[in-house]
Amino acid sequence: MPSTLSNLLYILLLAAGFPAGLILAKLCKEEIKIWKKRLKIISIISLILAITIYFTTFELKIPIIITLIFIIITSMTIIWKSNK
Repeated sequence: MPSTLSNLLYILLLAAGFPAGLILAKLCKEEIKIWKKRLKIISIISLILAITIYFTTFELKIPIIITLIFIIITSMTIIWKSNK
């Protein structure tokens, strides 16, 4: 049962990336124009790190991957919202 609860919390954390990106996109309109390329680079690096960490074996693998996916979701939401 604790595994199910932690999985639910991970899903809620990932789902929170979308509203966080929307809020940041609304608050930082001028900065997004400058940081758009950097946000894409951060997303790509996070994806590469998540894939690399997935194939390694150590204790805190899943929380780190969830954190990197949260960064990807937030960054992509900011970029997506800035294009509208």
